[in-house]
Amino acid sequence: MRDNKTSQAASEYDANVHKTLPRYHLFHTESLDLVKAAMPKPEAWFDTGCGTGTFILQALECFGEMKIVAADPSEEMLSMAKKKLADFQVTYMQAGSEELVCTDDFDVVTAIMSHHYLPEELRKQATKNCYKLLKQGGVYITFETIRPTSRLGTQIGLERWKNAQLLSGKDATAVEKHISRYGIEIFPITIQEHIDILQKAGFSTAEVLWVSCMQAGFYAIK
Repeated sequence: MRDNKTSQAASEYDANVHKTLPRYHLFHTESLDLVKAAMPKPEAWFDTGCGTGTFILQALECFGEMKIVAADPSEEMLSMAKKKLADFQVTYMQAGSEELVCTDDFDVVTAIMSHHYLPEELRKQATKNCYKLLKQGGVYITFETIRPTSRLGTQIGLERWKNAQLLSGKDATAVEKHISRYGIEIFPITIQEHIDILQKAGFSTAEVLWVSCMQAGFYAIK
C-alpha cells in the first residue's frame, strides 16, 4: 500500500520522479521564473502538495528567507520535507488543498502535480481554497497531468509518455502500472477546463504557463 497518492513510495519519490514525469525539473524552473516576473519579492509562500520539499528549497534559495507554509496529505512526505528543510523556518500542515482552512494572506500559492488526483468538485474546491489564501494581486501556479481534447490525441499522448519513461530507464512493468492510473487514480482535464476553473474561482487573470506531452502548467493572478 502506497504512503501517498503518487505512483511511488515517499522514500523513493526523489529518485524516480524525473523518470516518471518528462522534463519535471522545468515545472520548478518555469514556476520560479514566473514568480520573478509577477511577484519579484515574495514575503509569504504557501506550497500545497509539497511532497518531499524540493520545490520549497529551490524557492528559498531563489528568493531568500520568507514565511513558508508547506501542506501535504501524506505524513511520510511531510516527514521527508521536514528533514530536507531542517535549516529553515517552515510551518507544516497535513492536509490536501481541498481541506485547507487558513486565514493568512500569501503572495504566492503553488500546487505542483497535486490536484489531478481530485475528482471534479474537489478540484474546484481546492482551487477556490488556493484563491482564498492569496493576497489581492497574489500569484497562483499549478502544474498537472492534462487530457487532450480527442480520444486519439489521448492515445498518442499516453504512448509518448510511456516511451519517455522507458527511455529514462524505468522498468517496463512499472511504466505500464503508472500509465494504467490515467483516468482511474488521476483525473486529468483539458487545458481549457483548467482555465475555466481558474476563472470561476475568481482569478482576474488565468493563463497557460507551459505545456509538454501530457503535463501543463498554469498561472493565475487574484
